[in-house]
Amino acid sequence: MSASAAAVTTARLRPELFAGQATHTLGRTFVAAALLVIVVGGFSFRAAGLSAEGLSEDELNKLRTVQEYRTRGLTSTNGEHPMLMKALQTASVVAAEAWNGSALARSNASLQVPVEAALRLPGALLGALSALLIFLIVSELFGVPAALTAAALWAFGPAAVGFSRIAKEDTFFLFFFLLANVFWLRGQRVAESGGRKPEPYYWAAASSFGAMLASKYIPHLFAISASYYWIFQGVPATRWRLGKRKWLAFFAVMGAAFLLCNLTILLPGTWREMRTFAGEHRIGHDSYEFMGTLYRNQMTLWLKGSPWYFYFAFIAFKLPLAVVAAFVVGLPQLFRRKLGDGRYFVIFWLFFWFFPFTLLGGKFTRYFTFALPVVIITAAVGLQYVARRVSQLFSNRAAHGYAHALVVILVVLSSAYASASAAPHYRLYTNALGGGHERAGSFFPHDEFYDASTPEAAAVIAAQARPGATVATETPELFDFYSRRAGRDDLRQISLSDPVAVGALAAGDYVVVARGRRYFSNQAATAALESSSRPVAALQLGGVPSTRIFALDESSAAAVREAAARR
Repeated sequence: MSASAAAVTTARLRPELFAGQATHTLGRTFVAAALLVIVVGGFSFRAAGLSAEGLSEDELNKLRTVQEYRTRGLTSTNGEHPMLMKALQTASVVAAEAWNGSALARSNASLQVPVEAALRLPGALLGALSALLIFLIVSELFGVPAALTAAALWAFGPAAVGFSRIAKEDTFFLFFFLLANVFWLRGQRVAESGGRKPEPYYWAAASSFGAMLASKYIPHLFAISASYYWIFQGVPATRWRLGKRKWLAFFAVMGAAFLLCNLTILLPGTWREMRTFAGEHRIGHDSYEFMGTLYRNQMTLWLKGSPWYFYFAFIAFKLPLAVVAAFVVGLPQLFRRKLGDGRYFVIFWLFFWFFPFTLLGGKFTRYFTFALPVVIITAAVGLQYVARRVSQLFSNRAAHGYAHALVVILVVLSSAYASASAAPHYRLYTNALGGGHERAGSFFPHDEFYDASTPEAAAVIAAQARPGATVATETPELFDFYSRRAGRDDLRQISLSDPVAVGALAAGDYVVVARGRRYFSNQAATAALESSSRPVAALQLGGVPSTRIFALDESSAAAVREAAARR
């Protein structure tokens, strides 16, 4: 065996060599107990107060799909997105209704599960369990100490918690990607060891990749795992080789799993929905507000859309500062041979996500759900490096180990504290570099507020509005949903970006100006309204101004109509 081949094999079979000499081998009991705390603690953050925020416009679409599945069976509703997540949400909503109908829940209103919580619960659960999968992947690549660090940073980080608490596909896509690579990397280890047969791990990985694509249609990210596989194929001593037949079987299993988890792909209507979506005909608004400036937000605009540094700003301002610093330290470590060959998996992950998503013109922070674990893993590598250097300052063996552990624990606790301070509105968390709580909601307002104050706004108008009043808002269907819940099915909802509908507003009607819903299409009408009237109510989300409600009189109605006519 050549020296390079031996290095590859050793790196993969004994990743603990790259965790640093200062951290001793951790006992299985300790590791199991730590993982239990991490997963349960992470789930507690994600599940507590799941209904504290109203549904977003996107989430309402998922709820309506759930209702379609229940009343009409599988349909092409919301067919531009795969079925797996919506199937799990359907099961969750049905289970919640059954629970709410039980004698115990009926006797105690506090035990009732709101539909918002039921819809979001599957994502919260998979988000918490992702910490375990991150641990298993990182332990294969870099050893147990780094794995525990990465799992804890994911479980307790405010951004990771916030992403897991919205009913969108990204968390599901990530979960099955992680699960697939748990089997993929374990298959590599088994193949290289020459002991057991690795094939069961290959087929398990293929099934998980099929479920991944049945969660969200982003097939190019399979290249992360495929690229990591191919870099070893030039090493003669490599035993991790599938061959053509096994690759064909791999994709057959993957396709079968995809089909089983995404039966609606067989419906012609689904293909029509996908074609409409791919043609960018589903874009509901003409721009996105980022750091106070409006940008066109379409994928095909490339660098003419939302700025290339969008996600780098998210890292800088929306992650705890200690994690940001650890990430900066960890990046150069990925290019050191001493870290082992597992670093290539992380490098491919960084490349295949950041390269396209940086250049694409359409951006939302929830897309970063898939990239956040690799940022956290890199931070864990950097944190282990810093902890090792700090521990080397102590000659006493016990002090050496305690210092190493203390550095890691302090960073994890700072991340947990950041989440606790932002709860239950985790997306609003902004670190000191971004200005802290005073600047919350000013960087990515669409994704930070995400329509969370809609129920309260609907309740305010429902209590005041005359019969048949018109309400102008950027989320008319969502506002109608909550208005009906408030007992007002007589209110008429229109889009604030529709100049014809806005041109018919009159005294006694209402306009809702929600942060994160400022667009090129409505800024003239909003500016005219703000200069001619004062809001009758100003709502806050976690102490941050979120929504203003205007009741129109003759003067303000005329100003808004005139602004709409100039469009």
